[in-house]
Amino acid sequence: MTAELVRGQNHPLPHTRLEIRVTAGAPVMACATLADAQGTVGGTEWIVHPGSPSLPGIEVSRQAAAGLRFHVDLDALPPRVHLVHVLLALPEGVGGPDRFGATAAPFAAVTSTEGVEVASFTLTGLDSETAVIALELYRRQGAWKVRAVGQGYAGGLAELFGDQGLPQARAFAAGIQEAVARHLASAVQAPLPGATDGGRRRSEGLPLAPQPAPAPQSAPDTVPPAGPPSSGPPSSGGPQSGAGGAVNYTHPGRRTSTPPPPPPAAEPAQPGRPPRPVAGDATGWSMDERLYNQVWGMFEDLARTTAAYRSAMDFAESRLDQELDRVLSDPRQRIGGAGHAAREAARAKHDQLAGRAREVLDRDLAQLVAESEVVEPALPPAYARWDNPVWHGYRVPMEIPMALRLGDVHLPERPDLRIPMLVRLPLERGLWVDSGRSGSEAALMMDDAQLRGLAMDTAVAHAARLLAVYPPGEFTVHVIDPAGSGARSLAPLTASGVLDQPPATGAGGVATVLATLTQRVDLVQMAIRGGAAESLPPGLDTAEQLLIVNDFPHGFDDRAVTQLRYLADEGPAVGVHLLMVADREDASAYGPVLDPLWRTLLRVTPVPDDHLADPWVGHAWTYEPPTVPPGSRVLLQILEQVASARRSWRR
Repeated sequence: MTAELVRGQNHPLPHTRLEIRVTAGAPVMACATLADAQGTVGGTEWIVHPGSPSLPGIEVSRQAAAGLRFHVDLDALPPRVHLVHVLLALPEGVGGPDRFGATAAPFAAVTSTEGVEVASFTLTGLDSETAVIALELYRRQGAWKVRAVGQGYAGGLAELFGDQGLPQARAFAAGIQEAVARHLASAVQAPLPGATDGGRRRSEGLPLAPQPAPAPQSAPDTVPPAGPPSSGPPSSGGPQSGAGGAVNYTHPGRRTSTPPPPPPAAEPAQPGRPPRPVAGDATGWSMDERLYNQVWGMFEDLARTTAAYRSAMDFAESRLDQELDRVLSDPRQRIGGAGHAAREAARAKHDQLAGRAREVLDRDLAQLVAESEVVEPALPPAYARWDNPVWHGYRVPMEIPMALRLGDVHLPERPDLRIPMLVRLPLERGLWVDSGRSGSEAALMMDDAQLRGLAMDTAVAHAARLLAVYPPGEFTVHVIDPAGSGARSLAPLTASGVLDQPPATGAGGVATVLATLTQRVDLVQMAIRGGAAESLPPGLDTAEQLLIVNDFPHGFDDRAVTQLRYLADEGPAVGVHLLMVADREDASAYGPVLDPLWRTLLRVTPVPDDHLADPWVGHAWTYEPPTVPPGSRVLLQILEQVASARRSWRR
């Protein structure tokens, strides 16, 4: 899995032959400096740059371009070299941006020669800088690692080389700029898809390395939005079969061709100001796909800018501690005016660093808030909140959307900035609405009955949204409510007529529904594996199935528990999905037997909870469940339209 690095973080390099791929919102030029174990650059002959593009073990482009590659063979580097700095700089006098802050943040990815991504780093937080140390490859105890640096220089390459102790740094930097200018006419590449000036640069610009999903599907408490879909011609979205039948419940395949670029922004950005947000400015074959990619980009940007801020604050605190320790270690400075002045100076540096970090964070968050205010009203029903006016014009769709909104996520640095939590359709795993006391403050304030009722309301809202985004006849809902305790919450489903059968109650009802769905999984699995989808029994419902289970494990014997586990494991691949409302403590008697079940399901909560873990940078995201506005009839009205469309389809 790719390591998404933040400033200062390092990662081991499993290969010695590497490529470093850089994408940026404007042409940049590539350089690299080699240094010994003490970090000393021996002279200009230790620098590879467009005027001298190769040294033993490393090669850079002669051109300035929006997409660059460094070719590195660590084994071929001279034995004295222990450190390689990867540098980026803006070419001068070519009409491009005069600082990195005026263009999209550069993105650097370290890959193997086969294109497998090892680590990546987005250089956020740049402003007036025109040159930057992007990455550092260094040898430690015989092994090589990469570190994300992101140290910028407003004085350009001259200041950067001077900081590294290179004599006549200004004249040498001018020579590099001249070498780039000679090649610029044939070197400037067209922007990569979606890379409009000032637009967000995301990893889908890299054509050779597929973007991984942000969370492993085996972990129930990880942020679940899948990575941006690779692009290609739009598919029908409905179930299909390789044998020519009507059943194929495999997850949509990744596309291989390049999508068209997004439409241009309505209003160009003013010089020195961030671009005005536009809904649908990401790449994609349709507006829904562009909005999906844009939401994903907002999630990435919020994760990265917050990680950079927290890293900067940690650095400021660490530096303050070190300087205070240094003062206290000298007995002569523990008391008196000198000690007091040193402590005040250390705190002043800390406050300056912290203030600068907060300023950058506030700037990035303000841009994301502005983008959210534009994107949220433009979302289609599958992505929209229940209070979005788009539901007032709802019509039952004729195609399955590519994703579904399960709620929102946010971080404590800006709780009002909520990113839609989208999951791809068809669902790759079931859902578990946790009705237990998860530890959140909201859950602790409720009694058991109130929390269980709210959990069931949340499950019904999820089921209603699933029914609303599928075409008529392509989604069926079953309900198991052994004790009938969910009758109030289930009223919208039962009253609207979207259920083919009333909720199953008692042990007998549990056994009947589980046996029916288990048999269906077996039949469809055999048909797909045998390439004989047309041989399915005529009366078999080939629509995708959703099983809502309330109050698990009440009403379940050992056989029923085994069948439920089977459905959770095998069902999603053939269109059978679980939506469980349960408190894990209620099933504690089963011990570790049910651990695989809980891991299989994606856990969501009926109240806000800080339980979604970010495997990229370790954030704990707060999940906000989808809520229907109090007194609103939108959910019932949507279900009534769905039921009417189902009746018309069956005639």
